[in-house]
Amino acid sequence: MAHNTVDPATITPEMAAQIRAWRCDEDYSWRAVAQAATDLWGSDWGSNQLYGEDLCRAAAKLLGENVDREPWN
Repeated sequence: MAHNTVDPATITPEMAAQIRAWRCDEDYSWRAVAQAATDLWGSDWGSNQLYGEDLCRAAAKLLGENVDREPWN
């Protein structure tokens, strides 16, 4: 379920790869993804879990993957 915290059009392939690395390779929680993205790219969302989930959904979609399946979840 999208929460409308992320415009998927703003996610670049490089950003998607970084988000995937945080979530899939480094086992970041959605909150941790949100905080890492905020720290790296700036946002007003901080460690908001819904923001992290939306980032992961947008990144997975751009990469042709399903955020509800491995390795995302």
